[in-house]
Amino acid sequence: MVTMTAAAAEKLRGIREQEGHSGKALRVRAVPGGCAGYQYDMAFDDMQAGDHKFESNGLELVVDADSLPLLTGSEIDFEETFGAASFKIKNPNARGGGCGCGKSFQT
Repeated sequence: MVTMTAAAAEKLRGIREQEGHSGKALRVRAVPGGCAGYQYDMAFDDMQAGDHKFESNGLELVVDADSLPLLTGSEIDFEETFGAASFKIKNPNARGGGCGCGKSFQT
C-alpha cells in the first residue's frame, strides 16, 4: 500500500484541478535513473491493466506492478518551509546511499 498525508492530498487535489486532470488518479512510479539507482515519478493518469489502486486522504493513487515492490509502505508528504515547498516520499524500502537531492534511492 502507498499512502499520503493530508497535506500532500490537499496540495495534489489543487494541482490536479489547476492542470485540468479532474477524475484522474495520481500515478506513482519508481523508474531506473538518478544517481542512486531509482527515482520517483508522479503524474496524473488513468488506471491501466495491471495497476494496483489505493485511496488515501480522498485521493486515488495507482502504482504499476513493477514499481509496487519498491514503493510498498511509502508515504507521500508535502512540506512547506520558509522559502521552499516540496513533496517528500518516505520509503521504507530505500536503503542508505541515496542522493543528496532526495529524488533517487537504492533498494
